[in-house]
This record gives sequence, C-alpha cells and structure tokens, in this order.
Amino acid sequence: MDTLARPEVRNSYEHHHFNASRWNDFEVRPDDVIISTSYKAGTTFMQTIIGNIIFHKDGPPAAINDLSPWLDMRIFPEEMMKQGLKAQTHQRFIKTHLPLDGIPFHDNVKYIVVGRDPRDVFMSLLNHYGNHTPEFFEAMNGNPDRPGDPLPPMKEDIHEVWHDWITKGWFDWEADGYPYWSHLHHCKTWWEFRHLPNIEFFHYSNLLADLEGQMRRVANYIGVDVPEASWPRLVEACSFATVKKNPRAITGDGIDFAFKGGAETFINKGTNGRWKDVLSKAELQLYHDAMERTLDPDCAAWLENGGPVDGPAE
Repeated sequence: MDTLARPEVRNSYEHHHFNASRWNDFEVRPDDVIISTSYKAGTTFMQTIIGNIIFHKDGPPAAINDLSPWLDMRIFPEEMMKQGLKAQTHQRFIKTHLPLDGIPFHDNVKYIVVGRDPRDVFMSLLNHYGNHTPEFFEAMNGNPDRPGDPLPPMKEDIHEVWHDWITKGWFDWEADGYPYWSHLHHCKTWWEFRHLPNIEFFHYSNLLADLEGQMRRVANYIGVDVPEASWPRLVEACSFATVKKNPRAITGDGIDFAFKGGAETFINKGTNGRWKDVLSKAELQLYHDAMERTLDPDCAAWLENGGPVDGPAE
C-alpha cells in the first residue's frame, strides 16, 4: 500500500456531480463535523442524528439538508452555501461525498465516515438514480462549467446498471461506481487513516440495530452533552418511521426539483438485504472480485458487516 504519514489530496474529483475545489479555500472551525459517505450509505441518517443532537433542546430550526449542505455538489450555488455556513453560529455539520484523497484534511475538525454493504448501496441507488427528474438531468448536464461527459440516464435493465456500477469507474483511479464514483475506493481512502483520532467510523447496519447506542457514540465523539431525559425523544425523532412520516423536515422543499415524488421518494425504504432477491450468483461474483481488487480483507469485512473499527496492527 502506498502509505502516507497524513492524508493528502492526491486526486481531483471534478465531474457532473463534484466540484471538489470548493473545499480548497473553505474556512473550517475547530468544532466542525464533516460527514463523509460515498452515497446511499446513511448520509441523511447521520445528518439527522447530528442535527437532533446539536439542537437537542428545541429541535432543528430548519430542514436538515439546509442546516447541513453538500458543499461539493456542483449545481448548488457555491457562494450561497459558503455564506450560509459562515452565518451559522451553532456547531456546524457539513456533508461531503468525497473520498479522503480528494478533500483537504484538517487536524482540528472531526470527520464521521458512514459505511454500508455495497450491495445495499446499489439497491438504494436504483431508487435514487432511477427517479431523477428531467429537470435535474438538465441542470446537471447543462451546467456550463461541467467537466467531462454528462450523467447518462439510467438504463432500463437493472442488471446492466449493476454490471456497469460494479466493473467500471468514472475516474481513472477507480474500478467501480459508474456513472457516479466508487463506493469501495471511498471507504478505502478513509480506512487507511482509521488510526487518526479525528476520524470515526459508523456503519448503517449498526445504526439500524442499535440507534440509541450509536447516537450516544456520536454525541460523545462530537462533544455534545445531552441530558439523559432527552434521549428517548431524540432517538424517536431519528428513527426511520418518524422520518418517513415527515420527510420534508429532513429534505426541505427543494428536493421536488430533483426527484419524482419529492421527499417521499428520496426517503425510501431504509432496509438492507433486498439484493438477495435480485443479484445472480454470477453477478455476486463480480462483486466479490471488485471487493478483492480494491479493499483489504478487514476493510471488506467491515463494509459488509459493520462492527467496531480498530486501528491498523502495528
């Protein structure tokens, strides 16, 4: 493995979704929390958890996606997002989908990485990718500063989508993830620095299985003292059943532009294992090949199963 003493930007993530350069001059604060997932791995789940923990007294004052913007999303107005973040006086929690080799690393902020079984990510991505509106594609692909090829529409045959996603990368240094970016490479870049004290790993399966326990981990990690009496209310607010009842409290109204069915489509099922009835033995072999190609065995096992993450062996 090409090891580094500390994380460095080694790749430029610029395409239909990404404008990674927005992070280059972004002024971080010592108590910032940066949430990184590849996609469909629990990003919104973790944003909801952190938003409710930070605002544990009265609840989040706005939609979670407005409080916690996706800074590197190309079509979102950069200056508006940065000015909005600059105006925030509470502890900020900012979303990114960038791997660690594409984002400046700061010792004085805290990073939360959320992982999920790649097969579950794919099943969730089908709902996400397949329900984009024509207006969203037009905004993405008609963006005058878009580098590279446009985002293609999703193929009708989901098995063709799987084959592309698990065997092709959009960027030259990736081997999967097309036409988005690599779920496996994303995890690998953070995993290599799991020993650093300001990088903490959470897994989607663990969030589902022990929401209160994982929320307490989050609160302890980001330094928020939550009164004991508040925990039942906060856990209930972050449960999938509660979020599904009022998804616009998470997404805001702007989501209608991007998804057919709006917030109700974006907050979909929140379940794992649906791939078992979809992917064939041959298709699963492509998956295992991809895992072996990109990840070391410990990282692959964690991405599939979750559990505690220890630092690398000395």
